[in-house]
Amino acid sequence: MMKILIADDNIQITNILKAYAEKENFQVKSVHDGLSAYQTFISDNPDIVLLDVMMPGMNGFEVCKKIRETSTVPIIMVTARGEDFERIMGLDIGADDYIVKPFIPSEVMARIRAILRRITDYEHEKNTVTIDNLFIDLNTYTTKIDNHVIKLTKKEFEILWLLAINQEQVFSRDSILNIVWGYEYLGDTRTVDSHIKRLRYKLDQHNHPRWEVTTIWGVGYKLEVKNHV
Repeated sequence: MMKILIADDNIQITNILKAYAEKENFQVKSVHDGLSAYQTFISDNPDIVLLDVMMPGMNGFEVCKKIRETSTVPIIMVTARGEDFERIMGLDIGADDYIVKPFIPSEVMARIRAILRRITDYEHEKNTVTIDNLFIDLNTYTTKIDNHVIKLTKKEFEILWLLAINQEQVFSRDSILNIVWGYEYLGDTRTVDSHIKRLRYKLDQHNHPRWEVTTIWGVGYKLEVKNHV
């Protein structure tokens, strides 16, 4: 269940928005002044913030600035005014969207869904890597070459992911062992060699002339990406 923080000094508005948000299965926390908004943000770590501009204590702009010092959480600013300079100021200090009162609650929820959908899509994209005909998806631990699924073990996948997101960077056997298995693992670097050997065998069942897992003798391994001819 995603968490939303609604901050507005108008209790009627917060109650209406709270009812709409709860219908869409949000866990809702509502507050009515700027200081409480910032303190609740720190304690509750919401997934999105709906922030009124005109609040006692700290105004919405001040709260937005404080949040942006430590977080990229989506923020929608709400105001009773429609002046362009306020909308520009809100966006300039880090707000993701701006809604002017009076508003339709269903539109507010549509804006919230749109922002969260964009965030989700972006997070998913960050967890995928495409190198020529190689596709790796950390979200599902899936590896494909030319759209053919390559069945890797968890450790084989994690080695490939490490090399792929750091292509052309050489990792020593000790580095791979520490990163993939953890510093408390009691095995030795031969474990890395055997996993690399099996990983290569599985990858080499499919054509991949533009890239390969390469041994740098005396140093370690890297994912080498060859220039197109």
